[in-house]
Amino acid sequence: MSGEKIYEGVFAVHKPQGVSSADVVRHLQRNFNRSKLFEPWLETERARRERESQFQRRRRRQQALDVKIGHGGTLDPMATGVLVAGVGKGTKFLNSFLGCTKSYETVVLFGAETDTYDRLGKIVRRGPYEHITREAVEKALEQFRGKIMQRPPIFSALKVNGKPMYKYAREGKEIPIEIQDRPVEVTDMRMVEWYEPGTHEYQWPEVEAEGEEKEVAEKLLARDATVSVVSEAEGAASNEQPEASSTKRKSPPPAESAEEGAADDAATPAEAPTSKKQKVSAEGDEAAAEQPASPSQTNEKPAQPQPAAVKIVMTVTSGFYVRTFAHDLGKAVGSCGLMSSLIRTRQADFELEPEKVLEYQDLEAGEEVWGPKVKGFLDQWEKKRAAEESGN
Repeated sequence: MSGEKIYEGVFAVHKPQGVSSADVVRHLQRNFNRSKLFEPWLETERARRERESQFQRRRRRQQALDVKIGHGGTLDPMATGVLVAGVGKGTKFLNSFLGCTKSYETVVLFGAETDTYDRLGKIVRRGPYEHITREAVEKALEQFRGKIMQRPPIFSALKVNGKPMYKYAREGKEIPIEIQDRPVEVTDMRMVEWYEPGTHEYQWPEVEAEGEEKEVAEKLLARDATVSVVSEAEGAASNEQPEASSTKRKSPPPAESAEEGAADDAATPAEAPTSKKQKVSAEGDEAAAEQPASPSQTNEKPAQPQPAAVKIVMTVTSGFYVRTFAHDLGKAVGSCGLMSSLIRTRQADFELEPEKVLEYQDLEAGEEVWGPKVKGFLDQWEKKRAAEESGN
């Protein structure tokens, strides 16, 4: 097998809905392990291990020989779209994809809030929504453009005292410290479709939060009443970046929880600079308060069968949570909101186009289908790297 080309590098996969990012990595690894395309890589790695010292060989005794593979930024299981994957030495470049800009397409449904800020969570409270118009949403979007401060959702993989926040939420416990807002930037945000009530199929979850779980969630949601704008100096503050997920020739990769990962990356929380706070929607808050027995107070389902929804496209920096945006947009129009769908359409130079991503279902079709595509993607990556190194 000596002399055959060893394929390594970075490419993009079209992640389907209902599959975790870790599951995608596992599925890729299983197919790559038994493929002809990666036989030279595995043979080279086997030979390298044979040259290791006796101590190193003992340490690896329990490790299976698998193709080294990882991903460069988690996508929620309910989300679809671009998931960057690295193979072999390509995994060394995955951290660089955590700090790049990303583009998303999301649908926000008004009238209810969940503990996870999306349609997979449990409803914590409801809000009036008959007053929400396309014009009101367009106006509210203005405060989310540019440099802003954003608070991560309680159901996220950010760690507090070494424990992921979603585990506190699952256990019905309050986070032991105040979660700081973090600076993020939205370079583009546009409404591309407005759904009038009764014209769409987006629905609230059917499960309601109850008991202590609901009480904790309500306390945490009550703190998220403002959005703030970041000054130029504050916007320059850097965030800690999470490590890219990588399976280093071990089998299988660790399981990923359904709540782990954000619409963006599960970044480590950083101390956020103090910034000037602005009310999300003073008019909206007043409108809600004037209603004598609003659904948000009684938690009864509103009489109107369906609220409006909106489809929004955006380009954002690392650390931005689309779920938090959906939650905050609901407040900005004097109601509640949740993320009903999410597509990552771009990450760095990888775009969600048929010729630029590996379709996940191609793995089931066999190597004769996915092999030439992956080979082509890795050849393109190699040429790109060579051009960058030569300065061309």
